[in-house]
Amino acid sequence: MPQLSFEFYPPKTEEQRQQLDRTVGRLKKYAPRFGSVTFGAGGSTLSYTGETVRRLREHHGLNGVPHLSCVGGTRDEIRQLLGEYKVLGCDRIVALRGDLPSGMARPGDLHYASDLVRFIRNECGDHFHIEVGCYPETHPQAEDALADLRRFKEKVDAGADSAITQYFFNADAYFRFVDDVRKAGLDIPVIPGIMPISNFTQLRRFSEACGAEIPRWIGKRMQAYGDDAEAIREFASDVVAAMCRRLIEGGAPELHFYTLNLAKPTEAVISRLG
Repeated sequence: MPQLSFEFYPPKTEEQRQQLDRTVGRLKKYAPRFGSVTFGAGGSTLSYTGETVRRLREHHGLNGVPHLSCVGGTRDEIRQLLGEYKVLGCDRIVALRGDLPSGMARPGDLHYASDLVRFIRNECGDHFHIEVGCYPETHPQAEDALADLRRFKEKVDAGADSAITQYFFNADAYFRFVDDVRKAGLDIPVIPGIMPISNFTQLRRFSEACGAEIPRWIGKRMQAYGDDAEAIREFASDVVAAMCRRLIEGGAPELHFYTLNLAKPTEAVISRLG
């Protein structure tokens, strides 16, 4: 079994909190290296992120890791957050540019993820292991794939230690991206982000927004199953697990699961990996 890590989003209601606790309770048996907690657009989940990181660490005994976005935040606000995460015992951060929520005019003091990585290094030295994002199928706002690779190199040059990819369903895209990264002289680990398929309609909407391609044959097979929810779950788990096996055999250093705060879809994939 490869090393695993999981991503969760911060709950905002008591019902969501209970759901997260149930999910973490089931997934922590896999001894993940860490559980990361997302950061809403423009910091919309600002307080919830820290609270959830604390809960993962103190209630569940997981290495809770905060996502940190520079969009909408001042240097002082980001500096304060870094101090709070140090006090919590965090030694790892996922540093992202983040998205500007609709209707929000102010972009913040730092405009790019590379600026945020450089700021964290200047403020905290080597205290934090810094993860950044990357896009095997190219960021949807990038001019082209080579420009996207240059942006990634800027994050590494600024001090990133490792990267987690956007999810994908084409292992060749991951391997080609890693080859390009190595040819650019970058040797940091590139960890594939894995999205178990639970709700195909929701997944299609996510994928259109973030530029992740769902192979046509997967969509057509999902259509063929119609309302047979059990057949869809089995097929989806088999497809994602087969991709994970190929990634592991091809040298992927770890698997990072986007859980959407659900245990079953992630468990179904992991169980197929033995």
